[in-house]
Amino acid sequence: MGKYEKIYNEIVNSDLFKQEVNFFQHGKITTYDHSINVAKKCIIIARKLKVKVNMDSLVKGALLHDYFLYDWHQKDKAHRLHGFVHPKFSKKNAEKDFGLNKIEENMILSHMFPMGWVIPKYKESIILCLVDKYCASYELLFQKRFLTKIGCKNGKM
Repeated sequence: MGKYEKIYNEIVNSDLFKQEVNFFQHGKITTYDHSINVAKKCIIIARKLKVKVNMDSLVKGALLHDYFLYDWHQKDKAHRLHGFVHPKFSKKNAEKDFGLNKIEENMILSHMFPMGWVIPKYKESIILCLVDKYCASYELLFQKRFLTKIGCKNGKM
């Protein structure tokens, strides 16, 4: 098992990260399943394009990019600007629970670009930004297909 696979398993199997199963991201897709989907697709893209990246950071940042840990669908003034502010909550929670380096911080804070104000500065950040948009679109447009297709519900790689 490679180092990034160890990081993946440590995060996905932690009780802290498993809290994401309680929150829905896109329709019936949980934040947990979305985050795992994004991380797996980031790995695939980096490998296929043969982009030299810090794979540990790519995996960790991708898994924790939506680690905001609240139900943004609830009627609450604090959730009104969720799309703009959740990266800050995700970064704060991820830093506290897992620790982050500068690449992972930028990945989390910039993944909503251009909707957010933080610009992706690293290859890992750009990959996450693009993959997250692809995954979110797929999950919204093909929800039923995604729900029957995913093999990541239990966090296995």
